[in-house]
Amino acid sequence: MKTKTHLFIELWQEARTRFSDQLSKLTKEDLKKKLPPSVNSVGFLIRHIGDVELLFAKNVFGGNEVKVIAKTVIAQKDTGEWTDLLALREYVDHSFQTLKLIVEQQNDADWETTITTKEFGTKTKAEAFGRIISHTNHHAGQMAILVKYGS
Repeated sequence: MKTKTHLFIELWQEARTRFSDQLSKLTKEDLKKKLPPSVNSVGFLIRHIGDVELLFAKNVFGGNEVKVIAKTVIAQKDTGEWTDLLALREYVDHSFQTLKLIVEQQNDADWETTITTKEFGTKTKAEAFGRIISHTNHHAGQMAILVKYGS
């Protein structure tokens, strides 16, 4: 029988394919695409997903050793600097691996413990993990629309 942790990781990895499958098809030109009146580009959204995954590893799952400067969260808008496709792919690979490593350390009881953040209040770790899954998929959908219709 699989643990809760194993099942949650399987669920997250499958859901994250909505994002990760797009990464291999993107071009450097795609990174600058926007769809007015939105100010966020594809490149910004990729960096933002990585920033938030690292923040979750640190603040939700207690990864005190995780180093993150969440530039997209700090700026709260697209600064136009997210144009290096290789660097962005490496960043979100790092954020994925970092979050995965710390999630793998959770035991079944950990998922029922509560955490409190200013962004979404008090939730169990399981509920918070649902938040990162939906966050990534939300922005992956935005990316797909921007790539298809943006300029």
